[in-house]
Amino acid sequence: MLALALVAPGRVEAVDVPRPEPAPGEVLVAVHAAGLCQTDVHIRRSGDHRVRVGTILGHEIAGSVAEIGGGVAGWSVGDAVAVYPVWSCGRCRPCLQGRRNGCAGTGGRMATPPTPGISMPGGLAEFVRVPSHSLAGITGLDMAVAATMADAALSPYSSVRAASCELEPGSVVVVIGVGGLGSMAVQILRATTGAVVVALDVDDAALDRVRAHADHALLSDGAGAAAAVLALTDGYGAQVVLDFVGSDSTLALAADVVAPFGMIRVTGMAGGALQLRAGADSRLPRGATIAERLFSGTYAEFLDVLGLARRGQLAPEITRFAFVDGVRALDALEAGEIRGRAVLTV
Repeated sequence: MLALALVAPGRVEAVDVPRPEPAPGEVLVAVHAAGLCQTDVHIRRSGDHRVRVGTILGHEIAGSVAEIGGGVAGWSVGDAVAVYPVWSCGRCRPCLQGRRNGCAGTGGRMATPPTPGISMPGGLAEFVRVPSHSLAGITGLDMAVAATMADAALSPYSSVRAASCELEPGSVVVVIGVGGLGSMAVQILRATTGAVVVALDVDDAALDRVRAHADHALLSDGAGAAAAVLALTDGYGAQVVLDFVGSDSTLALAADVVAPFGMIRVTGMAGGALQLRAGADSRLPRGATIAERLFSGTYAEFLDVLGLARRGQLAPEITRFAFVDGVRALDALEAGEIRGRAVLTV
């Protein structure tokens, strides 16, 4: 079968590999749509210690059941499915609590559970093997839309849910960076909360794409952006700040606009740092908290975002490519030529 794999550091190419066979407890999915994201760009450009040479990329996957392994119940050949991108044990404490994305059986304290396209063969291929409990039905939902829900919607949705205790009607939430994930966060906030949504970005075009869902869309120009947010909140700051960039400057901006007892959730992976000092002269206002990104989201949250998409409350902007043009699509994504999400379709 045809697949896109990391064939050497810095090189992703189309390769011919054997069609996989589902093991007991697994389902073989015929891939109809597979999303690309900045994680794939990062893997090709800079490498990732979790990704070995030869790995088939792709963690945003939708398709149909092609073959069923032994012991699997509840699925039939031909069922339309999306793939929850976490391989979990289902038996450990986090799994039994519903936090399969924190599985202790397949992951660990600092190690994430296996993920297709990263530590397991992914969905940039004609077929992919998937544990049957990592599937979700998507009857009636566009395959390309469903594929993007696995990361572009699930990751921001999980961050929004984690901050939900502060997102009562009239609260202020700032979204820093409204690219692929941040723009989805704005839609999610509009669909699921009554908060006042303030979108910040360095790109006017990105802001234009979220104006319909944001209460305020402001150009992020350092101190000016912080002053504008504080002016909107009578100087008190925002109850929640969602940083989808994660650079030195955006972390500093988040610290400058968060309210006392507010929450900063960092989802971006730009490698920035924020120096904090314990004591009365702390960089953060009293009671404010900052949390690193969650890994993916829970399976229940995955079902939630698929439901929002099915009801038309989440509508990702998608640029579609034929599967055979996968390398060209990855090049375009890295060059900043893609609006919204890039999805390969078969």
